[in-house]
Amino acid sequence: MTSSTAVATRPAYRPYAATVADVRRLSPHFVRVTFTGEDFDVFGTAGLDQRVKLILPLADGSLSDIGQHDDAVIAAGDWYAIWRALPTMKRGALRTYTVRRVDASARRLEIDFVVHHDAGPAGTWAESAAVGQEIVIVGPDQRSDGYRLGLDWHPGTARRVLLAGDETAAPAISGILESLDDDYEVDAYIEVPTDADRLTLDLPDSFRVSWIARDARDHGESLAEAVSAWTRSSPEVLARAAAPRAQELADVDVDVELLWDSPEDSEGDFYAWIAGEAAMVKGLRRHLVQACGVDRKRVAFMGYWRLGQSERQE
Repeated sequence: MTSSTAVATRPAYRPYAATVADVRRLSPHFVRVTFTGEDFDVFGTAGLDQRVKLILPLADGSLSDIGQHDDAVIAAGDWYAIWRALPTMKRGALRTYTVRRVDASARRLEIDFVVHHDAGPAGTWAESAAVGQEIVIVGPDQRSDGYRLGLDWHPGTARRVLLAGDETAAPAISGILESLDDDYEVDAYIEVPTDADRLTLDLPDSFRVSWIARDARDHGESLAEAVSAWTRSSPEVLARAAAPRAQELADVDVDVELLWDSPEDSEGDFYAWIAGEAAMVKGLRRHLVQACGVDRKRVAFMGYWRLGQSERQE
């Protein structure tokens, strides 16, 4: 396929048939899998925190047929309905991940997986992934005028930004950071399992990025301390981002409800982006909005997963 002028009638998301081209261990808890696909020349290239869906192989290694080879199904945008209608034994597990890097001209796509002792289906798959294995990836179509669907980074006019997340948010934070130029003043805090999980990024020297090793502490505890310290040291930034009136936040039960909001672009000097384990994200958002008074329209927050559930699901 070749790219063409973006059109509204083309679905923003579509299934791609993909093959593993490379597997590389980045650290004790990160594995990078590189995929290739015949149609990746039209894969959306917005970058940032682009979400995609992986439909994992079935137990026998076969793939769910959701129209990844059928141009008519792709054009109709029916992949999800087809997946839902499949018999359970034919329906591969669906998980959400972030694109780490895409090179449409080379038809290559990278995704970083978090792997650990209790990894879920996708993490387990990544640990044993081998060159030549096939999978289905549902992602953006550059030819659609809605190809930016799946992005939660909406800073608007802000050039003073704060990013915070755990290891599941590390690929998204890394993608965002590498998409920004030095017009931005950036503070980023990323909590990872161990000090050996620090990743190397190609960033302007002015960006302040802290990799925080969790080690034996509770999940999110060290990150919360780091963000709290940042807020205490940044009263002028927070004052400029203050809400015009007191704000009430609903007490979301993260075990029942989805914790997710990415306000659209708007005017303002400051913007915060928070993602990772839901309870941790809830606490950080509450600290910024209620304790510090930041306008909640300036805070994006995404509960990627819950303790006891190891991966981002549908």
